[in-house]
Amino acid sequence: MASSGLRLLQGGRASDGLPGLLLENAGEVATLAGGMRVGAHMDDPALLTAPGGDPGHEAAPAVACWEGRILAAGPRNDLVQALEGSGYPIARFARLDIEGGTITPGLIDAHTHLLFGGSRENELVLRQRGADYLEILKAGGGILSTVAATRAASESELLDHGRRWLGEMLAHGTTTVEAKSGYGLDLPTELRLLEVAHRLGKEGPIEVHPTWLGAHAVAPEFRARPDGTEAYIRHLLDEQLPGVAAQGRAKFADVFCERGVFSPAQARRVLREAARLGLQPRIHADELAPSGGAELAAELGALSADHLAVPSQAGIDALAAAAGAGHPVVAVVLPSVNWFLMHEETTPARTFVDRGIPVALATDFNPGTSPTPSLPLAMSLACLTLKLTPSEALAAVTINAAVALGIADEVGSIESGRQADLAIWNVPTHRQIPYWPGADLVRAVVKRGRVVLERAPS
Repeated sequence: MASSGLRLLQGGRASDGLPGLLLENAGEVATLAGGMRVGAHMDDPALLTAPGGDPGHEAAPAVACWEGRILAAGPRNDLVQALEGSGYPIARFARLDIEGGTITPGLIDAHTHLLFGGSRENELVLRQRGADYLEILKAGGGILSTVAATRAASESELLDHGRRWLGEMLAHGTTTVEAKSGYGLDLPTELRLLEVAHRLGKEGPIEVHPTWLGAHAVAPEFRARPDGTEAYIRHLLDEQLPGVAAQGRAKFADVFCERGVFSPAQARRVLREAARLGLQPRIHADELAPSGGAELAAELGALSADHLAVPSQAGIDALAAAAGAGHPVVAVVLPSVNWFLMHEETTPARTFVDRGIPVALATDFNPGTSPTPSLPLAMSLACLTLKLTPSEALAAVTINAAVALGIADEVGSIESGRQADLAIWNVPTHRQIPYWPGADLVRAVVKRGRVVLERAPS
């Protein structure tokens, strides 16, 4: 990215402290500039590197931020000269020495179930003994056990829970998350979950985008009825969706489109009504069996189709056709789910890349099937089990994840005018982020131009 053409960017208050932040002496800056990554382009992180690998070189890459926005990235001396020449005195910049580390956009977790009560560690042993997801659900476990615990949780308890796990995510380089409801399945609890997610986003530093997932399972009070699923669908259409729309916290609507949960026809009804009320559609699709979820996502123009562990060929074709027609549905792949569930199947992520379908990665953080808050771990699993390259994995948790949330004009890349959300890593190249599974590699995190987490360099 060139360091010329600097301009004053509005936002922030100089009275809060120095309005600028200069990150310098980086070994590498992965800018992800240039928009959504698809096909072979997914493997291009748009790098700026230090000449000869020397982060102390005058032309080593640096990133300049001003009042919460990216000014520019480029060779340090050129960048400093351009700043001064454009009316940005270098004395007005706080300076952070990266000491040869790597700078990337702040990571974006495009699929989490952030808020819930209780935990489900007992299910690990059940799965080891052969019980599958739907068997556990039919026995009153799974989502339904979390629903009971979440309904009993107070707003204060949910806030404390959310702060704890957002803190864990921040420590792994995450600056933006999507947070689903779906563990209430009644209107009061669903509204409480969405309100708490909204409050946590206002508190920061992590930005939180709430999603309504009332169609996560049939609520327990409907399950004994002969028409239970249809009655619950009517409840979603007549009560939950109008209440959620009136509250105004949710940005998206999601449905668990899966055999034994909600059919494509049922999901279509819910998502069409949600769209009419202003909620953008997303779909849990084809996690356990080919369910028609991918096809429905393409039909509706959903922002994303998530899971896609076992899509049909028709589903893959539909997503590829949508991408080819300029209406891409992002395939949000969740590699920690199959890993944690001990499933042998692997999501066909390489097929998605080869077919020109945009791919994002997310944690699916939840208490039953993927209790990890770490996007770097998801990156490692994507490289080891799905055969994505490290550069593809980074694109999948930055710019493509931003596209999946409809916010790629704000975050997900290091480009002039974008929000200054950055992760600084104690490794000399982004390729080492997934190379060290489970390691604490984050040196610092910047959100809206302010350092919100900093560790001593290792």
